[in-house]
Amino acid sequence: MLSVRGVKKVYETDGGGIEAVRDLTFDLGKNELVCLVGPSGSGKTTLLKCIAGLLEPTSGTVTLDGKKVTGPPKKMAVVFQEYGRSLFPWLRVADNVELPLKNAGVAKAKRRELVAEALESVGLTHAARQYPWQLSGGMQQRVAIARAIAYQPEVLLMDEPFAAVDAQTRADLEDLVRSIRERLGVTVLFVTHDIDESVYLGTRVIILSSSPTVVQEDLVIDLPEQRDQLETRALPRFTELRHHVYEQIQLAKQGFRPDDTRVG
Repeated sequence: MLSVRGVKKVYETDGGGIEAVRDLTFDLGKNELVCLVGPSGSGKTTLLKCIAGLLEPTSGTVTLDGKKVTGPPKKMAVVFQEYGRSLFPWLRVADNVELPLKNAGVAKAKRRELVAEALESVGLTHAARQYPWQLSGGMQQRVAIARAIAYQPEVLLMDEPFAAVDAQTRADLEDLVRSIRERLGVTVLFVTHDIDESVYLGTRVIILSSSPTVVQEDLVIDLPEQRDQLETRALPRFTELRHHVYEQIQLAKQGFRPDDTRVG
């Protein structure tokens, strides 16, 4: 479905260049939910922007369904961390969700159908006529998710989408993403700083090294497919996986690379 091959990104500066991402290679299959974690400054958001076609890599390629990504693909949608700034406060919830469909030239009757389905999927049918500023932070993020899935993407990119909400809302939104992925069959790449979240959500966790970034480990999460916030997090295997991911990130912070050498 999605293939990242040798992606490198260097930001040019007056003093030369800053190598943010050195060499990233991995694949995402259909209906996978893969979480991306790593130390702060490891280039997670830079990578996501390259995958989304919002930023051109210095070298390497990103392909979606075998086609090279050179700009924002029609089959891909992005949910950003700063959801409040991505919603238009003067538009009602349904109009915010409808906007990308309108820009894409989707017929009015079809737009209404897709908006209604998306709002139902995120539990916001009752809020269709409200404005974003009338909603809680968690509900605003549900609107952003509804807007993304109304577009019917094959791949959904999520950049720390729950960082600004409280713990209970975060748990509810995690379960929402898992249910949407299961129901719609969408492939999800989910960037997070939260180790527990990555293990709970993911079918795999890709752990990035410190900058300049490479893939430190691509870890399969062998937990049951059906997960529960209480039962799953109480499993001994969940604790083992969480410990392993945390350990790898601490090693990355210390400058260790996948070949067990220290940077600098």
